[in-house]
Amino acid sequence: MSDIVICEFMDEMAITQGLSGFDYFYDPNLVDRPDELAARVKDARALIVRNRTQVRGALLESGARLRAIGRLGVGLDNIDVAACDARGIAVLPASGANDLSVAEYVIATAMLLLRGAYGASSGVSAGKWPRNALIGRETAGKTMGLVGFGSIARLTAKLAMAMGMQVIGYDPFAKDAVFAEAGIRKVALTDLLAQADVVSLHVPLTDETRNMIDAASLASMKPGAILINAARGGVVDEAAVAAALKAKRLGGAALDVFVEEPLSAGKGQILVDLPNLILTPHIAGVTAESNTRVSWVTVENIKRVLAA
Repeated sequence: MSDIVICEFMDEMAITQGLSGFDYFYDPNLVDRPDELAARVKDARALIVRNRTQVRGALLESGARLRAIGRLGVGLDNIDVAACDARGIAVLPASGANDLSVAEYVIATAMLLLRGAYGASSGVSAGKWPRNALIGRETAGKTMGLVGFGSIARLTAKLAMAMGMQVIGYDPFAKDAVFAEAGIRKVALTDLLAQADVVSLHVPLTDETRNMIDAASLASMKPGAILINAARGGVVDEAAVAAALKAKRLGGAALDVFVEEPLSAGKGQILVDLPNLILTPHIAGVTAESNTRVSWVTVENIKRVLAA
């Protein structure tokens, strides 16, 4: 069996070159074969995953020799960190490696939804000319509200200000000096929701953040505001977002993460045929460039622990 098991997609050069000399097994679809995954983890010293693999319960128990879990990303809600800590298993996120990809996603979707004209191709090619219906809004001069102010949010703020946006932020765990250094005004969540033209979420999924953007929060937002969630599914009440879009209370939304991933036909039905809604498959942090960075950071993290 292999020392290192990689069960989701990863940059192959990082594997072949970075893990040269190690006995590894790589199959990006192994996550879909849980029995085989558990069998391969049985003798492994390291497991490398993205967000789909649930590293907990029976899978974690099967890895009696595990010393490290490499996370190709930063969110750890699919990993039982407490159980890993209790067993002395290092949990290694690729911190910072996909910050730029997520920040660019937030800016791009904000611009798409504010302008509102980019879905007109099929109509225009068919002879329609709906200019009056497609008069959108400029990004410059709008207010971006960042809920959570970690490294991704701080980079998003920098890009937003370069676009001429005003930026405000909320994070009860970030010190005032962090906001001051970034030139961002720190506000209460209620004030942020009331003032922001674009609300972007940058928080982990915890008991405190679950459904933090619910029907009441959406109702308190500025009419016509845009909501972007590239953080974690469960932070947003998806049914409430659908209702706010249908009522045209919410000006648009971009959802990259969901309570259930991938969406089943039943769960996804509430998000069908809604105006100004962008749905993407948990891809905000994944670009060709970030995949390379995340993969190499993870390789180095794993090698450092196994060499200790």
